[in-house]
Amino acid sequence: MERRLRGVLWDMDGTLVNTEPRWIEGQKLLASEFDILWKDEDALSTVGRPMLVSAALLRERGVPLTVEQIIERQLAHVVASLADGIPWLPGAYDLLMALRDSGVPCALVTMAYRPVAERVAAGAPEGTFAAVVAGDDVTHGKPHPEPYLTGADRIGLDPVDCVAVEDTLNGTLSAEAAGCAMLTVRGVTPVPAAPGRSRVASLTEVSPEMLGRIVRGEVIDTLMG
Repeated sequence: MERRLRGVLWDMDGTLVNTEPRWIEGQKLLASEFDILWKDEDALSTVGRPMLVSAALLRERGVPLTVEQIIERQLAHVVASLADGIPWLPGAYDLLMALRDSGVPCALVTMAYRPVAERVAAGAPEGTFAAVVAGDDVTHGKPHPEPYLTGADRIGLDPVDCVAVEDTLNGTLSAEAAGCAMLTVRGVTPVPAAPGRSRVASLTEVSPEMLGRIVRGEVIDTLMG
């Protein structure tokens, strides 16, 4: 039987919404509050990784707060930044509507904690997300496969029948280890080409039909050449 698209598992920051700069801004503000140098490369090293990682690194650099307090401060900063609306990346909102209208269930699979994840999910087209997996829902964050295994399970699907959409290497490795077909969108950190890995510059290039081709095994890479 030919495989068909049954579900889409979405990363959030940098894939659907332009929130990576807001997390980075929050890190820099917290570091500067305590006169700690936090470089762009420090921030980029945490992209796509669990919040515990960035919080632990900030604490290691000298922020005199607990990991839990640092996470709370970061969450509060990003939630406040979403008060005026969700910064959807080009093509994201329309693609979510097209998938909903096609009857394809979606799950949000993010390392952001639930206060941010639920805020973004609530701003999506009504009925888009059948499940939300946040960073505080899992024991092992990306690049471990647990987040994507959990996402597929929560919408009642086998990961091999799902396409995962990501913008970071850590997230991509997580989804691939879970057995998902893979599409990466160009983000703030590069994801290299690899066998079976589709890549695009923007979600404006993507349609439900393209995702169906990817889950059937076609590799689409508009970044090559």
